[in-house]
Order: sequence, then structure tokens, then C-alpha cells
Amino acid sequence: MTRVLGLDGSHEWVNHSSALPVLSIHGRRSPEALQVSGGVAGAASGDVAPADPEPDGGGEFGSAPELALQSASDPALWTNIHFAAPALNHPRRVRRLQTIALAMAASPGLSLPQLFPQWYDLKAAYHLFDHPEATPDAFQVSHRQQTRHALGQPGEYLLIEDTSVVSYSGRLPIEGLGAVGHSSEGQTGFALHSVLAVRWPDAAPALEATERRPALEVVGLLDQQYDIRTPHPPAIDPRTGKTRRRPLKKVLSPEDWGVWERATDRVGPAPRNAAVRWVRVADREADIYEYLCGCLEQGHGFLVRASQDRAVVSTATEDAACYVFGAVSSLPMLGQLHLEIPARAGKARRVAALTITAGTMALKGPRRLGARTKWPKELTVTVVRAFEAAPPAGVERLEWVLYHDRGVRTLSEAVDCVRKYASRWIIEEYHKALKTGMGAERLQLESASRLSAAVAVMSVVAVRLLSLKEWARIAAEAPASAAGLSELELAVLREATGRGVVTVGEVALAVGHLGGHLNRKSDGLPGWQTLWRGMTKLGLLVAGVRLARRMDPPEPG
Repeated sequence: MTRVLGLDGSHEWVNHSSALPVLSIHGRRSPEALQVSGGVAGAASGDVAPADPEPDGGGEFGSAPELALQSASDPALWTNIHFAAPALNHPRRVRRLQTIALAMAASPGLSLPQLFPQWYDLKAAYHLFDHPEATPDAFQVSHRQQTRHALGQPGEYLLIEDTSVVSYSGRLPIEGLGAVGHSSEGQTGFALHSVLAVRWPDAAPALEATERRPALEVVGLLDQQYDIRTPHPPAIDPRTGKTRRRPLKKVLSPEDWGVWERATDRVGPAPRNAAVRWVRVADREADIYEYLCGCLEQGHGFLVRASQDRAVVSTATEDAACYVFGAVSSLPMLGQLHLEIPARAGKARRVAALTITAGTMALKGPRRLGARTKWPKELTVTVVRAFEAAPPAGVERLEWVLYHDRGVRTLSEAVDCVRKYASRWIIEEYHKALKTGMGAERLQLESASRLSAAVAVMSVVAVRLLSLKEWARIAAEAPASAAGLSELELAVLREATGRGVVTVGEVALAVGHLGGHLNRKSDGLPGWQTLWRGMTKLGLLVAGVRLARRMDPPEPG
């Protein structure tokens, strides 16, 4: 007899000779399950190896969007792909992690006591999070291996990264947490640095249309760091640990200063395949000379927004033209682009008319006191500038100065850079899905190690929340059955909304309508929060139908 995790998410004992494919054997994925689920789950050392990819580069994120959408929609199937073989040394801990991940995927946003009303199950979850093996790297190993496997397939991938603060302010002190925010009393938490991989579309949209971020295939988390920060006295330079010789405009802690370089080392080299390209996309925090050089050393491209007014190699005198922000004013204009700026806190959605310029500059390397560096004294990059020449009244002027590793000569190439950088907003959606949708900041755990373990599971589930929304755009014309809903769920959805949903896009609109989406043409597809409100309501309706059938079964014919 073998204890397995089946397609319905439950564990049960079965005979070894069972003809049905099982997803997990003693917490380890079976070869049959690898074939059923698409065959791209990573395997830890000594575990089942991933199945060979399809000849056309398929797999979960390959050429069949219906399969990818279904694997993302079905919580049990998704759990067995992304938590197939965590780095845990006992099958019981593996099964418990899978049970927790499945519960979070099926009911995102609920607290642990709500997910596990039975004290035994809740206590088992607490014990797992308290175990020395319960680290983010151990929990996420299968998901990251699957992500890395998918990133080896032909195509261009954006490795979008950012740091977000996970705060547990306003509570009693929690063991192991550090200072966040302005280090005021009661502000404790940790800094979460995520590298989110997405696949860039092979076919670029037309230049003439008003630009909206294209639908992106969310591949997964390639890396995630949990940093506990400690405050430094104002007179100490955190980079050297010595007394400052002169005031600095902006001082970052050692964790801030090194988190980007550490991410490069943890991500590792890009595949040595001309058909595969990795591009690091980051905001102004990543404007670090060593970070840019490290990307090139590992074979990564980069698109980084400039923050420092760096010196550039020039034969001119020491005037404004010898620094980046002065030199960009003389770059040749390539054309214009209309870019949709999504709504943000206190700011409405709008369309910005951007002027695009580009050119090549050689950045001078910084002089680090008392330190020898292996990096070159200068770094040649392409600088792409996108700015509003005449912004609307009362609106903050948008201007991006971007560093790029490749040459840009045409408007099409420059617009491609701007589009890719604009896609960076998806990681802000991801962190919102983690903290708001999953409730990472509402956890009531009493140590930093327990919190980081729970957030590590939530972080992978948050990828699922985000990918469902993106797949609804990518596979909008796929049949409704590919949305991952059962026949009963589709029937209830049609009856509740009065619509004959036929495609995945229509399913998304109908579910969004249950969640409060108005379904106007100008609204676009529902966001992930609206979709999950709709899915919650649909689940209640389906539960009611099933209960009614049990209470009033049909008369025998």
C-alpha cells in the first residue's frame, strides 16, 4: 500500500498495482504524474527527473496554452507540479507542505485557522513552519527548478526584480525581525527581494496602437531573498562600516547595497544557447555599477532605470554634458510612443505621449575607497530616454532614462525597450497579490523563521494568482473547458450570469462579473482580485447546488 496525493487534493492509501496515475508517492512525484502534468517539474537530487520537453519546446509553458491554463487553474494539479519534491528529509513533512500549499491555492487569502479548522491540522502546519528544514529555499526548490527548466526553452525572458517590505507593525515584538520603513517604534518586518520570470511575446504589437502592457506568460520565481535589516548609526557609512568622510545623498544598508549583486550570483549564468535570452529588468534601486557589470559577466541582458547622475567618458570639459542626465538632452530623437500608464495609489490611469531618444554612452566606474574591483573602469551602454515633452496640467511629468546592454538604432528597437521596462509593473502586481491577496502581512506567527516559511509558500501561490489573470488574456480564444472549471462549475456560471460562455475570455468576464466587474468594453479583462472574488462566489454557488442535490436527490427512473 502507498499513500498518495490524488487529483482531488486528498491523501489516500492505494495498491502499487493501481492503474490510475497518481501525482505523488510518499511526497515524491511519480513518472506517470510527470506525464499527466506536462512533465516540467523540477526534481531534487535523487528524486524523479523531469520528463523530456516536447520537441517544439513545449511543456507547461510551451505551445499549448490550454494545458498551461488548466494546470494553473486546478489547485491539486498545480500543487503537485510546484511542490513536487521540496528539500525536506521526511515524507511526512513533504506531504504536510503539499497539504498547506493545496489549501492556500484552493482558498487564497484565508488565515491558517480558517484553512485548517481542525486543531490537529493547524498544529501540524505550525510544527512544519517551526522545523529547522523549513526555509524558503527548501520549500521553493521544485518551483524554482521548474522555472529554470522553462527558462531554458527558446525565447526571450524578462527577469523582473524588485524589493518589497513585508511589515508586521503595530504588534508585540516578533523574534528575529528587523527594522523596516523609517525604523520608527513598532515597525518591524523583512525585505523580500523577488526575481519574477516572464516570457516576452515573440510577435511585437503594432506601433500605431495606444500602448498597453502586453499579456505576459508568467513563468515563475527564479529567486527570492528574505533579508532582515539592522539600523545603522547616522554617522556610519553602511558600505564600509567606517565614519563617513562626507554626507551622502542616499545611504543604503549593506543588505540593500548587496541584494542585487547577490541575486545575480543566485540566479547564475544564462543558458549558453543563442535562441535563449535573459534580460534583467529593474527600477532605479538597481542602478549599481557592479550590478550592471555582473549581469554581463553572467550572460544576462539588462534594462535598468538610471538613478545616479553618473560621469560619462567625454573629451569635453567638466560641465553638465559630462554626466548622464545632462548628456541625454543631446541624444537624437527617434520618434514618439503612446503608453498607457496604469492606475496607482492616488493616480488615475492615463495615456502618456512619450518622445523617444537613444544613444551610446561610456559610464565611468565609481571609485570605492579602500577597495579593489575586478570590474572595468568604464562600461559602454545604450541609453534610451522616454519623456513627456508636454505633460497634462496637474500631472507629474514622466521621464525614464534606461540603461540597456544592446545597441538601439531604430524607433522599433527603442520602443521595444520602453515596452519591456513598462512590463516591470507586473512585479508590483505580484507583491500586491502576495501581501493583499494572500494576506502575508496578516499572518499571526511568533518568529521570523515561521513567518518566512509561511510567506515562502504564499509567494509561490501568489504566482498562480497572477498567472491566471495573464493566461486569461493569452488564451482568451481557447474553449471554455480549458479554463480549468468543472462541467458543473461552468453550468452554474452560465446560469448565474445568464451568459452562454464559450471561450476562456468569456469565462474570465463572467467570473469577473460575479466579483463586481462591470464588463464594459473600456474596462478590459478583470484583475486578479476581481477574478478571485468571483471565484469565491462561484464556489459558494456550486457548493449550494451540490448540497441541494444531496438534500433532494432525483427520483429513480
